[in-house]
Amino acid sequence: MIDRPADSAQKRTELTLRGILIGVVITVVFTAANVFFGLKAGLTFATSIPAAVLSMALLRGFRDSSIQENNIVQTIASAAGTLSSIIFVLPGMIMIGWWSGFPFWISFAVCALGGVLGVMYSIPLRRALVTGSDLPYPEGVACAEVLKVGSGDERTNATGESRAGLFAVVGGAVVSAVFAVVVATQVFASDVVGYFRLGRRGAVSGFDLSLSFALFAIGHLVGLSVGIAMLIGALIGWGWGVPHYSLLAGDLATAAADLAQATWSHKVRFVGAGAIGVSAIWTLAKLVKPVIGGLSGAMAAARVRKAGRADSLPRTERDLPIGIVGLITLLCFLPIAWLLGYFARTSGLGEHTMLLAIGGVAFVVLMGFFVSTVCGYMAGLIGSSNSPLSGVGILVVIAAALLLVLFVKPHVDAQAGKALVAFALFITSVVFTVAAIANNNLQDLKTGQLVDATPWKQQVALVIGVVAGAAVIPPVLDLVNKAYGFAGMPGAGPSALPAPQAGLISALGRGVIQGDIDWSLIEVGALIGVAVIVLDALLARTTKQLRLPPLAVGLGIYLPTSSTLMVVVGAVVGWYFERRAGRSPRPEATRQLGVLLASGLIVGESIIGVVIAAVVAFSGRAAPLALVGPGFADTAIFLGAAVFAGLVFALYRWIWRMAIRGQAGRT
Repeated sequence: MIDRPADSAQKRTELTLRGILIGVVITVVFTAANVFFGLKAGLTFATSIPAAVLSMALLRGFRDSSIQENNIVQTIASAAGTLSSIIFVLPGMIMIGWWSGFPFWISFAVCALGGVLGVMYSIPLRRALVTGSDLPYPEGVACAEVLKVGSGDERTNATGESRAGLFAVVGGAVVSAVFAVVVATQVFASDVVGYFRLGRRGAVSGFDLSLSFALFAIGHLVGLSVGIAMLIGALIGWGWGVPHYSLLAGDLATAAADLAQATWSHKVRFVGAGAIGVSAIWTLAKLVKPVIGGLSGAMAAARVRKAGRADSLPRTERDLPIGIVGLITLLCFLPIAWLLGYFARTSGLGEHTMLLAIGGVAFVVLMGFFVSTVCGYMAGLIGSSNSPLSGVGILVVIAAALLLVLFVKPHVDAQAGKALVAFALFITSVVFTVAAIANNNLQDLKTGQLVDATPWKQQVALVIGVVAGAAVIPPVLDLVNKAYGFAGMPGAGPSALPAPQAGLISALGRGVIQGDIDWSLIEVGALIGVAVIVLDALLARTTKQLRLPPLAVGLGIYLPTSSTLMVVVGAVVGWYFERRAGRSPRPEATRQLGVLLASGLIVGESIIGVVIAAVVAFSGRAAPLALVGPGFADTAIFLGAAVFAGLVFALYRWIWRMAIRGQAGRT
C-alpha cells in the first residue's frame, strides 16, 4: 500500500526552526534542573510529558502547528532527563580527587560523543524493537496520548486541557521556586532535623526531614511502593546501621550529630552501596532472558519480511540512511580515541597511550552496542525511568577496571594506580552516556510511531537535544561543585550533595584497581539486598498491590534521610491523590494534572537551586541571602513546616478544581 495521504496529500509541519528553538530552550532548563536534583536525590525525572505540554501551549498560537511538530519538541527536550544521567558517573572524578572541577570541553565531548553514538546505535534497532515488536513502551505510549489529547481535532477541549496542564507545570514551578528563595533567606527552615543518643554506650541516630517541594514531587512520581521501600531502607540505615556502628565505635565525646553523620558517611553508606549493587545486577539479570528472546524474535521477523527500496518506504518508516549512520559513528570514534589518548598522556600513563586509546575505542564500540541493545529493550519493557541504569554503570566500571588490572596495571608503578582509577571512570562515562541515550531514544521513537511522525526527522531532533544538553551539563556540574561539593570527596562539608551512584561507581572502580575499600561493609549490604529481593519475590506471589523494589531499599540506606524522608511523604500524598482521582469524573486527566504539577515543583526548585548555587559560589559565603540570624531557627522551623503543609494542600486542591472545571466545560 502506497502511503500517499501521509506523504503528499497532507502537508505536515514537523521539523521546524521554531520547534527546534523551543525544544532547545526546554532542554536547557530541564537539563539544569535534572543535574542539580539528580545529585541531591539520586533520581532524575522524565521530561517528555512536561515538555510535550509546554510545547502544545507555546505552539497553540500558530495555525500550522501539528502533533508531529510538538513531538519534535518533546523529542529534543527528552535529552534533558536522559543525558543528565551522566551525573551517575562523572562526579566520581571529583570524588577520587583526580579533578578539582569539570573541564568544559572534555566534559562536553564525553556527553556529546557518547550521546550521538547512543542515537546512532539505536537507529538500526528501531524496526526490530519498535515497529516489529509488541513491547509496551509505557512512557512512550503515555506521551503519545498526551500529544493526541493536546493536539487533537477537538480544538476547544484540546486547548483547555493543554492550558490546564501548562498552568499546573508553571504554577508548581513558581510555588517551589519562591519557597526555595524564602528558605535561602533562612526565614523558613530548610529542614526539620534531630540527632540523639540511644542509651549510655555511645549509640546515636537521628532524622532529617527536608522541606523540599522537589523531593516531595519525586515521591508523587515514583509511587507508593518505591516510597515505602525507601522508608524501609532509611529505617535499616538509621534504625540499625548508624546505632550499630556508632555503638561499636564507643565514642562518648563527639556530639551526637557529628558522630551520626560520620558513621553514616564512613560505614552505613557502603552497606547501602552493597545493597544497590546487588539489586541493580539482579534487575539486569532478570531481563537477560526476555532481552535475548525478544531480540531473537524481532530479528527473525525482520528477516522474514523483505525490505523494500528506501525511496519506496512509507514516510513513517524512513530512518536516517545507514550510510550516514555509519559515517557519523566512525567520525565519533576518532575524537573518542583522541580523548582517551590525551587522558592517558596527561595522567602519567603516556607509555601506554596506544594501548589505552585503541583498546578503549574497542571497549566503547563493543560495550556501547551491547548496553544500547540491552537498555533499549529494558526501556521498552519497563520504561526509561524504571530501567536500572546504575546497574549498567556498575557492570561497565567493573569490566573496565578488570581489563586495566589485567593488561595495564602490571606494567605501571604503584603511584599510577590512581590514574588507572580515573581512566576507568572516564571510559565508563563515555559508555554510560551511550547507554543512557539508548535507554530513552526508542521510547521517543515509539511515541513518534503512534503520532505518525517521520523517524529520520526525530533522529535528527535527538542529536540536537544531545548536543544542547551536553553544553549545559559541565557548567552546572562545575557550579554545584564549587558551591556545595560532593559527599565522599576530599574536604566535603555538611552541605555536600550525595551523588549516590557516582559515589558507588567510583568506590567500586577504586576498590577493584587499588583494593582500598572495606569489602565487609559491601558484603553486609549485599546480604541485605538478597533478603529484600527474596521478600519482593514473595510479595509478587501474594499481592499485586504492593511491591518492595530492592533498588529503592538500597537507595534508602545509601542516601541521607534529608534526601529520603520527604520522598516518602510525597509518595503517600501522591497515592492518596491518585486514589481520589480514580473516583473523580475525569480520572486520567486528574492524575495527569498531578504528574504535571509534580514536574513543575521539581523544575522550579531545581532551577532556583542552580541560581542560588551560583550566588553562593560567586559570593564566597555559605548563606549570602540570609535575612535572619541563628536565633530565629526555632521560629523558622515552625514557619517553614506550616507553610509547606499549607501549600501542599492548596496546590492539590487547585489542580483538583481545575480538573472538575474541565469536566464541566465538556458537558
